[in-house]
Amino acid sequence: MPPVSPRHLNTASAEDLAEILRGPPERAAPWIRTAAEGGVTEAQAVFGQMLLDGHGVPVDREQAVYWFKRAADANHPMALNMLGQCHRHGWGVPANLVLAAYWYRLAAQQGLDWGMYNYATALALGEGVPTDREQALEWFQRAAAAGHAKSINIVGGFHEDGWVVPADKDLAFDHYRRAAEAGDFRGQFNYARLLIERGEIEAALPWLDKLPATATTPFLAKAAAFLQKARDPRVRAKAALLHAQAPNPSTPA
Repeated sequence: MPPVSPRHLNTASAEDLAEILRGPPERAAPWIRTAAEGGVTEAQAVFGQMLLDGHGVPVDREQAVYWFKRAADANHPMALNMLGQCHRHGWGVPANLVLAAYWYRLAAQQGLDWGMYNYATALALGEGVPTDREQALEWFQRAAAAGHAKSINIVGGFHEDGWVVPADKDLAFDHYRRAAEAGDFRGQFNYARLLIERGEIEAALPWLDKLPATATTPFLAKAAAFLQKARDPRVRAKAALLHAQAPNPSTPA
């Protein structure tokens, strides 16, 4: 049984909700909804995600937005970020990059790593806000300092390509290593790529072996195409294996 009764869900803690969610989602959903209706901010954010994903309840993106907004009104960081996602992708609301960037910024200002990452991405690409790579780098760096693996990798890209900072392959290498060790598949590829460039083939190969576990099919295809041009036959052999696992990429990498 869950640790709290329905009548006490209005005082449920995040730990209580986590315990409830360890059970079957169909069983947890009514409890989470009761807590959300009782004004528990964490439950409102969780229930919004359940509705968005169809986890234990039918997919209802409009209702997901409603519950995210309820939680966002209490400055719940992930709810703020998810409102950004909903507006960016048109989930339950018309797609609107300006509103997406607005919600991402609020989530970032609350200290959420994903909010920082998403707002930085909007700034870097000029999506809903004027392009500002310097400010984007600042937010990526803040997220990276919080251990956000995707941001660590992107900061590495800034240093490798010399975007708003002097090009520095050593700093890029260090960031890619950290992103790889944190489990980011792009970081794993970039770290392996620079290891290969340095002639450290044996050190690079295990990182290439990790890619299929988390990388998207389109990314595997792009990685394979890049690695097929390598001089070392061991790298080309890895490229063939990656290509075999990504024969028909059809979605963004």
